[in-house]
Amino acid sequence: MAHIDYFFATVSPFSYLAGKRLEEIAGKHGASVTYKPLDIMGLFGRTGGTMLQDRHVSRLQYRAQELARQSANTGLSLNMKPMYFPANPAPSSYAIIAAQAAGGGDMAELVHSILRACWAEEKNIADDDVIKACLEAAGFDPSLADSGMLAGAETYGANLEEAANRGVFGAPFYITDQDQRFWGQDRLDDLDRCLGGS
Repeated sequence: MAHIDYFFATVSPFSYLAGKRLEEIAGKHGASVTYKPLDIMGLFGRTGGTMLQDRHVSRLQYRAQELARQSANTGLSLNMKPMYFPANPAPSSYAIIAAQAAGGGDMAELVHSILRACWAEEKNIADDDVIKACLEAAGFDPSLADSGMLAGAETYGANLEEAANRGVFGAPFYITDQDQRFWGQDRLDDLDRCLGGS
């Protein structure tokens, strides 16, 4: 069975714009997915990335245009300047890690609902009530937001180390079990073709 390690950040607009296409592609090819939320700011510092506030104006302008284009292409509404951005991504990431370990719910829905809360619903994804509502809506025990914090923190840190060591430098980032790497939601078609053997 093919496998995909999915590195992403819960504050990444491009991770949000991926929607649930990864899961559709994985299902099509019988591939499993491991969700690996990480500290994108820490990753930038490790891999030569530039913080948003430090980027040249030309890069910021292009990013704004690209986000608008991708929002239109995917049909996913996007608030370019969400009220709670940047929120602390750690609590929502810990909850995702705990939910994946616990099982029993819909991981795709959980991840997308947290991203949607930030980028389309003007919600603070560092807020316990928002995280618990996302967990419950995806079929998970909302108390995982509390009980999974210690293990979540350890795994969150380990995900960053793993990402930096495996060539990840942005989000979303997909790595197959054949070490084929794909950066960005706009590379999902390439991932699809790769899993299909072309």
